[in-house]
Amino acid sequence: MAVIPSIKLSELTGQIHDVINGVFGAKTFWVIADITNYTYKPQSNFHYFELVEKDKSSAKILAKIGGRAWGNASVNISNFEKATGQQFKNDINVLVQVAVQYSPSFGLQLNLLDIDTSFTLGRFEQQRKETLDRLVRDNPSFIRLENGQYLTRNSELSLNRVLQRIAVISSNTSAGYHDFKHTLENNTFGYHFEIDDYFALVQGEGNAKQFLAKLIQVFGSGKEYDALVIIRGGGAQTDFLIFDNYELNRAIAKFPIPVITGIGHQKNETIADLMAHTSTKTPTKAAEMLIAHNRNFEESVLSLQQHLVIRTFQMMTQHKEQLTRLNQLIINSSKNMLHEKHRDIVNLSGLILTNPKIIISNKNKDLNNLLANFKSFNRMYFINHTRYISHFESVVRMMSPQNILNKGFAIIKVNGSIVSNAESIIPGTSLTVSLASAEINTKVLSKSPRNGKEFEL
Repeated sequence: MAVIPSIKLSELTGQIHDVINGVFGAKTFWVIADITNYTYKPQSNFHYFELVEKDKSSAKILAKIGGRAWGNASVNISNFEKATGQQFKNDINVLVQVAVQYSPSFGLQLNLLDIDTSFTLGRFEQQRKETLDRLVRDNPSFIRLENGQYLTRNSELSLNRVLQRIAVISSNTSAGYHDFKHTLENNTFGYHFEIDDYFALVQGEGNAKQFLAKLIQVFGSGKEYDALVIIRGGGAQTDFLIFDNYELNRAIAKFPIPVITGIGHQKNETIADLMAHTSTKTPTKAAEMLIAHNRNFEESVLSLQQHLVIRTFQMMTQHKEQLTRLNQLIINSSKNMLHEKHRDIVNLSGLILTNPKIIISNKNKDLNNLLANFKSFNRMYFINHTRYISHFESVVRMMSPQNILNKGFAIIKVNGSIVSNAESIIPGTSLTVSLASAEINTKVLSKSPRNGKEFEL
């Protein structure tokens, strides 16, 4: 049986170590990769993880290798978290400096030496820009970019003259929220604000849906709020990623109530600041903005009041002068009118004293003429009406029934009623015939037509 040449595993791994150490031993590399399978051992201050590269279209893993960090590398990770506000954890994309190391006992791995904070911050800014571009591109009806400024339906709303009914979305444990309430409640002007709280988690991009639900709750409340205030205290930049969420900012841009942000960030504005009606740097500044807005209204009212007082005084002075002139004009006019009327009365009294006899004589002549005319017309009137009465008396005598009977005519009655139409008379009907000197009772024996008229029996 032939003997197969062999070596110990340690000899093989030792050769591998020598080869890898000879090629990579003195070199370091800056690598872009995602963190996965991350664990941290606080007792030893060791970080264990895997660096992974995935295909962007299919999410297929293209490369994967284990890594670790300790000592100065752990300090660099801590500095990275402070600078970016981003925890070193799974599923973040980083730019890290690594050295290749092969150990016969632990295999091939990468030792993390440093991590680039600017790369991560740049990724945040890139994501922010992509979100802004998408908001403008997909929502042209209520979001647009003009001269480097974002104009939204919300930013174009008009603020009420007084902002008093306020809806607030914030964390109930936020110091910024309590600063906001304290500033409003202790304002030096004594303004009263009606505040409705809608508490939600206001950090971490994963809480954007909960925050959006609160926004919808404010809208669905049916209350006529003057403004919606979004409050968040200070923190690291990644604490504000929730305010860069696409769906949340789309809702803010089209929200029908003016949105005021009081987000305590120190560097760049969040997208929520750009989509809202008004942005302030801190919750306290948001409260001061509400107070200042109402103070501007009060000052405008006070200015108007002062203007009205001054204008009223000016008008009273002007009218007083006009009344003085008018009073003098009335006095002068009254004197002239009294003089004229006095002359008229004197003239009239002279006429009354000199002309009464002439007037009485003329009126007496008029009465005598009227009396003579009345007597003359009265006599003629009675003569004419006497003639009319005599004429009517002769007509009445001629048309009297007795006179007609004296001329040979007769009156025919049926059952005591005068009959002038023969249609209702039939043979056998009893008649009463009235003559000038007697009445005859008789019956109809027959009936025949006269003047071409026939009757049906």
